[in-house]
Amino acid sequence: MNALARHRALSRIWSSEPGWRGVISTVNHSDIGRMFLLVATLFFLIGGVLAMLIRTQLATPHSAFVAPAIYDQIFTMHGTVMMFLFAIPLFEGAAVYLLPKLLGTRDLAYPRLSAYGFWCYVFGGLMLVFAMLAGLAPDSGWFMYPPLSSSAHSPGVNADFWLIGVTFVEVSAIAAAVEICVSILKFRAPGMSLDLMPIFAWYALVTALMILMGFPPLILGSILLELERAFGFPFFESALGGSPLLWQHLFWLFGHPEVYIIFLPAAGVISTVLPVMARTRLLGYRWIVAAAVALAFLSFGLWVHHMFATGIPHMGLAFFSAASTLVAVPTGIQIFAWLGTLWKGQPRLTLPMLYIIGFFFTFVIGGLTGVMVAIVPFDWQAHDTAFVTAHLHYVLFGGFVFPMLAGLYYWLPQFTGRKRFFRIGEMAFWLIFLGFNGAFLAMHWVGLLGQRRRIAWYPEDAGWTEINLMSSISAFIMAIGVAMVVFDIALHALLAIRGSRNPWGAGTLEWAMPTPPAAYNFASIPIVGDREPLAKDPALANKIARGEYFLGAPRGDLRETLTVDAASGRPEALVIFPGNSTLPIALAAATGAAFLGALIRVYWVIPLALLFVVGLSLRWGWSQRQATHSGLQNVGRATLLPQAIETDRSPGWWGSVFLLGADTVLYGSLFFGYAFLWTVGPNWPPPQWLSLSILELALGLIGAAAAAVGLQAAARAVSRGSPPSLGVLLALTGVAITIAALAMTLTRAGQLTDYAYGATIFVMIAYALIHAAIAAIMTSSLAYRTWRGGAARPRTSNVNIVRLWTDYAAFVAATSLIATQFSSYLT
Repeated sequence: MNALARHRALSRIWSSEPGWRGVISTVNHSDIGRMFLLVATLFFLIGGVLAMLIRTQLATPHSAFVAPAIYDQIFTMHGTVMMFLFAIPLFEGAAVYLLPKLLGTRDLAYPRLSAYGFWCYVFGGLMLVFAMLAGLAPDSGWFMYPPLSSSAHSPGVNADFWLIGVTFVEVSAIAAAVEICVSILKFRAPGMSLDLMPIFAWYALVTALMILMGFPPLILGSILLELERAFGFPFFESALGGSPLLWQHLFWLFGHPEVYIIFLPAAGVISTVLPVMARTRLLGYRWIVAAAVALAFLSFGLWVHHMFATGIPHMGLAFFSAASTLVAVPTGIQIFAWLGTLWKGQPRLTLPMLYIIGFFFTFVIGGLTGVMVAIVPFDWQAHDTAFVTAHLHYVLFGGFVFPMLAGLYYWLPQFTGRKRFFRIGEMAFWLIFLGFNGAFLAMHWVGLLGQRRRIAWYPEDAGWTEINLMSSISAFIMAIGVAMVVFDIALHALLAIRGSRNPWGAGTLEWAMPTPPAAYNFASIPIVGDREPLAKDPALANKIARGEYFLGAPRGDLRETLTVDAASGRPEALVIFPGNSTLPIALAAATGAAFLGALIRVYWVIPLALLFVVGLSLRWGWSQRQATHSGLQNVGRATLLPQAIETDRSPGWWGSVFLLGADTVLYGSLFFGYAFLWTVGPNWPPPQWLSLSILELALGLIGAAAAAVGLQAAARAVSRGSPPSLGVLLALTGVAITIAALAMTLTRAGQLTDYAYGATIFVMIAYALIHAAIAAIMTSSLAYRTWRGGAARPRTSNVNIVRLWTDYAAFVAATSLIATQFSSYLT
């Protein structure tokens, strides 16, 4: 088969359907990535319009441009859109589009999960935009502090739109993070060990792990606050055993890592683009990886520095202040590595390089002001002033938007196959750079003079008028620059001429394919032995096109790629991906219906929607089953590999590990809240609540143990080639007993609205009950396959996946029962 015939065959296999049906049914990572990027850009423009409304209001004292109530909605939605609907989804879109190309594979680990995450993002974002257009946007700030966001002070559904819409969007983020982690670790070109991965992949991996650890606390906080608003559960009512500080802890457990979740992908772009612009290799690759990991680790120990003004004990103030200054060390390592790369290279002042220079200038200022607010006495003075707003924008806009614009212009030729013809981008850069610094340096100034943030107007004699006017004019100059970037990209897509395949002379794999890239990325999966394989072997692109590497001969309609050993990159298994499907958008719509039912208080919709979610999920899993064991497969280059589904740890097992990791963080956050309220709530726990029941505790522990032991026996039976019937039956019995014990405890939670203790007990047991129900569904599916027998008999990977979820459900049930049943004895 020649290169052209191979291209046509692979395009037929991997391409999406034409027209709108292709949009709603595609599972190809390039399509999903492009849609992510497009929708995130639209939300960025919406957030930018809201920012211009804010600056218009503040341009003059006593402005009557908008009423204070509308202004509160505007600044709340500006922060919400930029943080939740633009920054993280833009990273997700870039990662979904670029990672398979950088890693030398044909798609991400779970194509349908990518599509599901995208549609959850779209539906959740539309929910928030609808609220804004209908005048129902929240007005409590993008951090939604109670009691301001409680039903007493924020009646109506405004705050509910935020809580439910943002939680829905975060489902997308969790899905993307699981996708990214498994794809980077298992779906790489053969030979690409961890030490040879592109630096952007390292940054994406660290960022995805941070999302899995950082987003669950906010998801939990949003659920608790919505339960309080909808049903009166007093988690944040001090008079009833709750505390509004619990929300701040949960929010900033997410909120401060969020800053680095936004920064690290941008740093990955800098580390990728800068060496190419400097015509050299990246200096200190291992040091940069270590710095990124250290930055991620330290970021989770800094959340309290957002709460210095809330009465934190002095020892805590000292610890978190020191930790907040320590975070400058790994950031400095990266910056000095980038400067060293420039020093040893021969930099070209291209448009991507201009944005990198702009990043250096703005991010260093943002970092220095960050160290300033990490010092407790200064933070007490600057807290809640425009100085903090300016610092935040220097870190986020300077540290994220400038690098992402550099990446946009760097990868644009790969994206479109064209070269830039017009030179509007350079003019746009200077407008953005000068406008941004003019706007936010002025905000630093006026903040030091005492202007509070989140104010709708200020007195004329405060001395802030000229500074605010200068800031507003500069902001509009920046907005004109952003509009010019959009115009420049549109002209490039419509009118630019055909360009060369690798205009920058880069050495990474995304430039070793035709541009714009085909749906399958690589005609054959290359073998990698260098961090810049294209620089090491300039003929690599032609060898890939000729099918000289793995999977160079298409088979039928199968979408094939390889998995590798996570550390060494040794080829491990053959993966057959599912084709295009409308299941992801249908599942996202069913998930959205459950959230919508909670929003409009039509609660019977929620179980109905969840039934659809369960049914569609079972259909999803069943549609990907394989009827027969196919044995070893020839993947080319005289190599025989098993199918991934026939291995002990299939991609589904890896995905379950990372998803359960995020689930564990959420459960840990719930325990943190339980312990926090125990320490601050008076008379906690009340002695009349939930006395010890030996029966419930014994049943729960016995059922949990039986479920875990049964699945372990089933896994051993399948590995020996024996039917797992007895083990599955024992597991089903154990799960049923566990559910009964949890249900009995749940009925004794007491009056849920009288005191936060009863509400907390209810949530902990309900959490365990939900996971026991998930284990019951999965074990029942396994039992059905076992009952069918023959060709449909469960594989070891199927049993191992169910075992993971059942073991976790057993652990949650046991710990929740112990913590709640013995609470009255630990007072």
